Amino acid sequence: MVKQTGYGVAFAGSGSADISTALSNDDLSQIVETSDEWIATRTGIRQRRIAGAADSLATLSAEAARGAIAMANLAPADIDLILLATSTPDDLFGTACQVQAALGAQRAVAFDLTAACSGFVFALITAAQFIRTGAYRNVVVIGADVLSRWVDWQDRTTCVLFGDGAGAVVMQAAETDRLLGFEMGSDGSLNGCLNLNYQSETQPLVGEVQVQTGTFLPITMNGREVYRFAVNRVPEVLEKSLFHAGLDTADIDWLILHQANQRILDAVAKRLKIPSDRVVSNMAKHGNTSAASIPIALDEWVRSGQIQPGDKIATSGFGAGLTWGAAIFEWG
Repeated sequence: MVKQTGYGVAFAGSGSADISTALSNDDLSQIVETSDEWIATRTGIRQRRIAGAADSLATLSAEAARGAIAMANLAPADIDLILLATSTPDDLFGTACQVQAALGAQRAVAFDLTAACSGFVFALITAAQFIRTGAYRNVVVIGADVLSRWVDWQDRTTCVLFGDGAGAVVMQAAETDRLLGFEMGSDGSLNGCLNLNYQSETQPLVGEVQVQTGTFLPITMNGREVYRFAVNRVPEVLEKSLFHAGLDTADIDWLILHQANQRILDAVAKRLKIPSDRVVSNMAKHGNTSAASIPIALDEWVRSGQIQPGDKIATSGFGAGLTWGAAIFEWG
């Protein structure tokens, strides 16, 4: 981690989108051969939220951002930068600008960042660099995904896992730097373990010129390899981030991991010797929402009063790419 001089980073507000439609494990048992017991014992998931016909990635992202901006006692006109971490944009050219327009944040620069389930952590770290250098003072970081668009609902290995959601935080310039440490990693040699791939066919255009036309295919995953990757890489990247922060696990009030699988959360917490009552888990009602999972969980624990100003939080995202990252920060 390279720690830059200049302004510090504070965390001023959180928000998440409210998706009312739930798809339970029992509902899924009517679609594929599965059961509530089979899914829950293997993943910890009981239901997942599914975006409705009136929802889009932009509308969900804007809703989450509004909540975070309000908690930070700011107005959309105060926002300098909007970072949208997503792998499921409404528009492949980018959706962040649609969010900017929906918020009325006319001063804000807006762009998408894609790192799948690591996206929110990567975006949080990216935002901090803009703040630390003095380029921007008020930044909204959003993690959002509508994975129901890209799930094969006949594939039992994936359709039981994924849901839709959006969460956001506001980060601000401050005298005291509350982003205490971070670390990121990538390994493209493992890309085949988790994919949402483009498939094309070649067709002649004119003369010898040919073009490729096609579309993206549903999500595919090698669950065993992803589990092995996560339980090895996540504790490692958290330990490095804690080292950069000058802290150890005893100093951490809350562990918020990407909500992929309860078994992964349990394995990471056990290796780091973090008690289960300090591990945030809400996947039972949300499923795996990719880049949205960490900010949704953060917002739920903040609004319930469990996370208090001054609490030290260790967070880690991991997933397709393959990518992984961690950040240690103090709330408030």
